[in-house]
Amino acid sequence: MKTVVLFDGVCNLCHRSVQFILRHDRAQRFVFASQQSEVGQQLLRQYGVPTEAALADSLVVIEGARVWLESDAALHILYRLGGVWRIAAVLRWAPKGLRDWVYRLIAKNRYRLFGRLERCMVPTPELKRRFLDAL
Repeated sequence: MKTVVLFDGVCNLCHRSVQFILRHDRAQRFVFASQQSEVGQQLLRQYGVPTEAALADSLVVIEGARVWLESDAALHILYRLGGVWRIAAVLRWAPKGLRDWVYRLIAKNRYRLFGRLERCMVPTPELKRRFLDAL
């Protein structure tokens, strides 16, 4: 089963996160779409995630019929990457309110801290099959 990651296509932190996932996803479990794309918008509507909430959260993870947001999304990605990254999933035991507060603080300031791209990331030809909005 593929895990879909919807990311803010103009966010440098999100761009780096996608690059990190691509680099460490040896099993190629993850596929991607920018939230600004037609595919991303369609998936957000299909799974009932308000667009403004998605962009504020910066990452939305969809797997089967389940959706993860905020810190749960980031931790689910690390868990699905497996190996040493699965260790970070122990943070799920931290209080969700605290995890999400830290996540929201970073998400709210991500453009100021990490910068903003002029346009959405364009995947290289060899990575296009991993991007739903590039097919």
